[in-house]
Amino acid sequence: MSLQIFQAWLSTYGYFALFGSLVFGIVGLPIPDETLLTLSGFLVFKGQFSFLPTVFTSFAGSIAGISLSYAIGHTGGSRFLRKYGARFHITEDRVNRVHVWYEKVGKWMLVIGYFIPGVRHLMAFVAGSSNMRYPVFAAFAYTGGVLWSTTFVTLGYYLGNSWSEVSRHRLLFAFVSSVLLAVILVLWYVNARMRSRKPDSSAI
Repeated sequence: MSLQIFQAWLSTYGYFALFGSLVFGIVGLPIPDETLLTLSGFLVFKGQFSFLPTVFTSFAGSIAGISLSYAIGHTGGSRFLRKYGARFHITEDRVNRVHVWYEKVGKWMLVIGYFIPGVRHLMAFVAGSSNMRYPVFAAFAYTGGVLWSTTFVTLGYYLGNSWSEVSRHRLLFAFVSSVLLAVILVLWYVNARMRSRKPDSSAI
C-alpha cells in the first residue's frame, strides 16, 4: 500500500484508521507500522491530528495488537502456527529464533522487540506460548508500546514535510532505535547487577 493511500486513509478516518491498522499490523498483517506512526506524526505537524490523542491512539493500537498475539500464543499457539502461521508470516523457524532471544534476554525482549523488524508481532506470541503470566507480560510489553509509539510519532512530527522521504532517513531511524535499545540494555544490566549483589536471605 502506497504512502499516499495511507495518508488519504488516515485523513479520512482519523484515529480509528490508525488504531485498526496498528492492531492488525502488530498481529502480523503486512502493514508498515513505523511508517504509519511517522505519517501520523506528520499529520500532527500539519494540524490534522493532535499530539496527545495520536500518541494515545498509537499506544492503544499497539497494546491491543500485542495482547491479541499473546492471547493466541497462550490459548493455542502450536495449533495456530500450524493452521494460520503462514498467512501472518509466523513461521516455525522465526518463532524458534525469537524463542532463543527470549531465553537470553527474558522479559526485556518484550520491550526491545518493538524496535526489531520481524520480531514485534512474534514476541508476544512466544511469551503467550511460554505461559508467561499476563501481569508480567503487560508490564514489559506495554512499556515497550509507550516507547515505540511515542518515538515514531514524535519523529514524524519533527521530520515535518520531509516525512515522505523516509527512505533518506533510515540512518536516523536506526540511530533512534539504537539509542533506545542501548538505554534499555543498560537498565537491564544495572538491574541484573543490583539483584546479584543482594544478600541471599536463605543463607542467613
